[in-house]
Amino acid sequence: MPAASLAVPVSRPRAGVDDLWLAALIVVADQVTKMLVRRTISLHSSITVVPGFLDLTHVRNTGAAFGILNGAEFPFKAPLLIGVAIVALVSIGVYATQLPPQQRLARIGLTLILGGAVGNLIDRARSGYVLDFVDVYWRNHHFWAFNVADSAITIGVSAIILDLLLTRGGQGGRYASDSL
Repeated sequence: MPAASLAVPVSRPRAGVDDLWLAALIVVADQVTKMLVRRTISLHSSITVVPGFLDLTHVRNTGAAFGILNGAEFPFKAPLLIGVAIVALVSIGVYATQLPPQQRLARIGLTLILGGAVGNLIDRARSGYVLDFVDVYWRNHHFWAFNVADSAITIGVSAIILDLLLTRGGQGGRYASDSL
């Protein structure tokens, strides 16, 4: 009997489950850095890291991404934003189940978004706001303050966009340059 016929098929976990460790790592890194900021930098205070370019500044974002709705106050604002985040997480999960395993870049992007969204959702559910602390600026021009979770989400969205630009017609792994 040939040796190949004795091989026992090994079932591979569903695509995407392998990547959950990355999402968990993002959540842990995000929560640990926020805890350190809470303990070492008082609200609205800063520590200069790179003069003229980067500070660690303890701020609270009660709004959505990029401070949208930060200044708006209305009843049930925090629960509404929590609900929107949960809908987004479910949508990410549904989208992830539709991706073929070959679309590795998109899967990594979704995993980064998942980890970042969960990290920020923990803050919002626990405190009613998201703690931001990375303050990048040039002279008097400041970018919105952000955190580890926001960085993961941004990198994840960039990975998905790159995957969309590189793949052709939903055929994971087939690059547009193959047809040139």
